[in-house]
Amino acid sequence: MDVTASGGRAYGAARGAGAASRSGVEEPDEPCTEPPQLSEPGTAAALRRSLAGLHPDDLPDGLVIADDAGLVVCFNAAAVRITGISAGEAIGQPIEHALPLEDMEGCRWWTSTDPYGGIAIRSGQPERNLLLPGGREVLVSARYVRPWRLGPVERLVVTLRGTEARRRTERSHAELIATVAHELRSPLTSVKGFTATLLAKWQRFTDDQKRLMLETVHADANRVTRLIAELLDISRIDSGRLEVRRQPVRLEQAVRRHVDGYLAAGERAERFSVHISEELPALWADPDKIDQVLGNLLENAVRHGEGTVTIEVTSAPNRAQEEGTAVTVRDEGPGIPEESMSRVFTRFWRGSKRGGTGLGLYIVKGIVEAHGGTITVGRSPAGGAEFRFTLPVGAPAVLA
Repeated sequence: MDVTASGGRAYGAARGAGAASRSGVEEPDEPCTEPPQLSEPGTAAALRRSLAGLHPDDLPDGLVIADDAGLVVCFNAAAVRITGISAGEAIGQPIEHALPLEDMEGCRWWTSTDPYGGIAIRSGQPERNLLLPGGREVLVSARYVRPWRLGPVERLVVTLRGTEARRRTERSHAELIATVAHELRSPLTSVKGFTATLLAKWQRFTDDQKRLMLETVHADANRVTRLIAELLDISRIDSGRLEVRRQPVRLEQAVRRHVDGYLAAGERAERFSVHISEELPALWADPDKIDQVLGNLLENAVRHGEGTVTIEVTSAPNRAQEEGTAVTVRDEGPGIPEESMSRVFTRFWRGSKRGGTGLGLYIVKGIVEAHGGTITVGRSPAGGAEFRFTLPVGAPAVLA
């Protein structure tokens, strides 16, 4: 296996002098790889076998290896990409010159950690955020390879990772906090204002005025409760802990129940068109979470769409050609712009300026996928938005 300059020079050749001084036998040229913990140096063939011929440039993270003299013998392609330093500049240089790292206070990292002259019980450095010249941030961790316990550092293995993924996560968390703060401020201000007014001037209000204030407080409290429930759902979805308690579910009954709720709230009957296939396969799903999916999709169609809201429930195979049930919800409104369709199921996406947290469809997708199903968005024949989700027909493992 030949290793070019982008992946560093042959490890054995770069450290030949150091190895010869210890063993008296000159090392053959071998590929630059991260050595495993071996009790004796110089077993290049064993290294190659243990890594199954893995080339340093195949690694997704940056890899930098220095020999017992502190000279860089490996600088893979990912390290070049992350640091902006070419392999030719780094190979053969002292690691503190090839990779001049500083912490956030401006202290030189190699001087403060002193891998070759520090305490012999140390095995490495945990990952931390450091700076390269020019202010480029990089995540760095180090491993000290010693030939025996408390022995000298034979190899210094440094891994590098870019900070882009961490920054995206931090931005997402910041956006979530800002959204939650904004959504909580309005209802809590209302609740505090009305309750303070009622407590201070209870006798001055008529019964109808008191009822109106208490109904407003009740609605705002429900809004806060719903937001907290959404945040808990997001936490469970992101951590893979969304629990699905499967029970027999009649989707046609769930759809009619939601439509009846809108009719009771004052929506016109002609606003809804429900089409349900006569023969639907038995469906095992979490009834509460399926209600949450249906409620969100219908609310979006009623609030943001126009014209007739059509709901179809049919039998349909999923991607694995297994028996399943499909639900389609479409409206006749302006629809979703083509360029926005790829972002519909992401956090904080809002299709209009009519309020909402922008978390509902993200949660809907998480619930459907937790059931092993799929959900898609498109344009309806009338030009509005069309959402379609398919759930596989299954049963709990205890009954399968």
